[in-house]
Amino acid sequence: MKRNSDQPAFASLALLAFLAVPSFAEEPRPLKCDPAKVLGYEACAKCHQPEITQWQATPHFQTFDTLHRTPEAKAIAQRLGLRSVKRNDTCVKCHYTRQQNDATRGRLRVVSGVSCESCHGAAADWVNLHADYGGAGVTAATESPEHKQQRRQASIAAGMNNPSNLYLIARQCLACHTTPEEELVNVGGHNAGSAGFELVAWSQGKVRHNWQRTGGVQNAPSSLERVRVMFVVGTMADLEASLRAVAKATSAGTFGKTAAARAARAKQQLWAIQRLVDQPPLGEALDAVATVELRLGNREAITAAADAIGAAAMKLSEELTGAELAALDVLLPRPDTYKY
Repeated sequence: MKRNSDQPAFASLALLAFLAVPSFAEEPRPLKCDPAKVLGYEACAKCHQPEITQWQATPHFQTFDTLHRTPEAKAIAQRLGLRSVKRNDTCVKCHYTRQQNDATRGRLRVVSGVSCESCHGAAADWVNLHADYGGAGVTAATESPEHKQQRRQASIAAGMNNPSNLYLIARQCLACHTTPEEELVNVGGHNAGSAGFELVAWSQGKVRHNWQRTGGVQNAPSSLERVRVMFVVGTMADLEASLRAVAKATSAGTFGKTAAARAARAKQQLWAIQRLVDQPPLGEALDAVATVELRLGNREAITAAADAIGAAAMKLSEELTGAELAALDVLLPRPDTYKY
């Protein structure tokens, strides 16, 4: 994607990154993928065709044509009194990408399954920042390290879930893979989260798309150092998302019980991680959840714990290189267990 004339220069990138990088000590920004700002995967294909080709071989892409036809989806829709899976907000926000633009006279329409923008955020506000390598004639290969860092920060500030920050990606995954909708589970009979979801195993198989690290030559596996950070941050994001689901529960049904059990498992995993590597943000996260009661009516305290865990995960994602986490190798999922 070439730099357009209206894209900001390096100084503007630096100013935007300084002023607008989100504070995760405050309420985390919403995960909603705003249809009015969705450009569609075609906008990404201009620079990321190998990634698009890989995506088109995954269930994330295939759900657009297959999900609404499955007996399970039809049964859930019937229980909830829905006429169409593709026209219901609850279903669409996790299983599809929806767009609203002038071409549809402002109407919302589903344009793909789980797509680039489902994971990385609706792109209208950040795509030009993401594609600005520092001036005319500058490419990704010749971009300076300083500009690359500023570009990433500015893109994140504008709403991008950039993979350089693994927490932003992890929390986006867990926002759907914990199925945080009580009625959908208790009434519709939808699974209460993806059983066995673990960020490394579920993102490093067929879903992996790392051509940028090899200049488009091959879909490179993530380095061991990156996988270590992914494992830690993924566990924290799982705990955070599970707590948020518990906080939303209004009855002692499948939804609340499953979310509480998942939170308990993630907490135990985080304890296991901390015993092997002593990182202060891990202690902060565990302190936040140490005494909180996972019960109905305790929404404020549970949400506060989730906020603290999210802030700690954001901090770790920004600070860790993975080299300091070698002791965790005994806990990492084996490549032969990666999904798909």
